[in-house]
Amino acid sequence: MRPMRGIFYKICSVVMFILMASLIKATADHVPPGEAVFFRSFFAMPVIIAWLAMRGDLQTGLKASAPMGHIWRGVVGTMAMGLGFAGLAYLPLPEVTAIGYAAPLLTVIFAAMFLGEDVRLFRISAVVLGLIGVSIVLSPRLTVVPGPGNDGASLGAMLVLGGAVFAALAQVFVRKLVLKETTSAIVFYFSLTATVLSLATIPFGWVIPAPREAALLVLCGLLGGVGQIFLTSSYREADASVVAPFDYASMLFALAIGYWVFDEVPTMTMLIGASIVVTAGVLIIWRERKLGLERAKQRKAMSPQG
Repeated sequence: MRPMRGIFYKICSVVMFILMASLIKATADHVPPGEAVFFRSFFAMPVIIAWLAMRGDLQTGLKASAPMGHIWRGVVGTMAMGLGFAGLAYLPLPEVTAIGYAAPLLTVIFAAMFLGEDVRLFRISAVVLGLIGVSIVLSPRLTVVPGPGNDGASLGAMLVLGGAVFAALAQVFVRKLVLKETTSAIVFYFSLTATVLSLATIPFGWVIPAPREAALLVLCGLLGGVGQIFLTSSYREADASVVAPFDYASMLFALAIGYWVFDEVPTMTMLIGASIVVTAGVLIIWRERKLGLERAKQRKAMSPQG
């Protein structure tokens, strides 16, 4: 285990994904979200295939023993991506990022519901705290009073929140898939499934992107593929509990890009809500690490050598 390298890879992945979201936002006024999903997924596949070939995993890494599991993971993951991309057209980048932090909180709930995972008072309390933070972020967008600052914002908030729900469901499917499938297969077949599913949105109004937009969308796919490689590599180099908190560095990058590129000034309400969500997420990660250490000690005590 090389934790510092794992942390470095994780931060690199966070940067890639935030840049990717920024490129999607830059084209969102003209390019439909389904079309953006196609570019993000299709142009990520060459990067992933090249990476697998360099590692010598191309032949074995793409074998799938649970094809329906990959399909279902692809369906909910594509929904998450499409809704999140759609929301970028209506909301500031930092706000989309903050609402997206609801996904790991909801994963705790869905894992208990669908996988039978034991969730005790501490994690339940942290989830409730995090959802309160999400509610604070959402509150200005759910007003019924019309105004220039609220045009489409309520729709955007619901789209991003829906994307977080589907992202959490996707993580539940991934937790089931990792018991049978390699990480390489999960990553590749998600991109493949998302590419195919995105084509179903053609009748809903794809456009011919301008040369600049096309270049940004292709770059979006390449960044997504590179980000996925960095993400996978980070978990190979360090425990999940070590690298997972660095997901929240995305807020810093989102605030910087939102301010300097899109002239988005964060509100105090958004910052307070995001801080609460981040705190709740870190508490859950800390608790998971503590439980993992306790389980490791119990296994060691029960082993013949212990």
